[in-house]
Amino acid sequence: MEILLQIAPPDIPDWAQLFSQSISIITALVGLAIAYQAYRGYRRNDSRPMLFLAIGFALSVGLPFVMVIPLLLFSHIQAVTAAITVLSNVFTLIGLACILYALRMPT
Repeated sequence: MEILLQIAPPDIPDWAQLFSQSISIITALVGLAIAYQAYRGYRRNDSRPMLFLAIGFALSVGLPFVMVIPLLLFSHIQAVTAAITVLSNVFTLIGLACILYALRMPT
């Protein structure tokens, strides 16, 4: 069976995998920093769009990154790996929907 959406093909060099993982860590940290700043904006201005923006970034960038830990711990169990991958994608979609709602929300 061929997997259509692989995260990293097995034949790429180690340096490329390390670089890709480093970029993923930096992306998660920047996304969480944006979520934190949006939350601070919500607290300061009592702005609901900023709250949804913070929730959206936390769900779409931060939570999937944190879910890598159980994925690494239980990678030998195929059902758990599939469930974590699906949950990660669902949280990303919900987070993006929150960001879209924040951008379309009337002030």
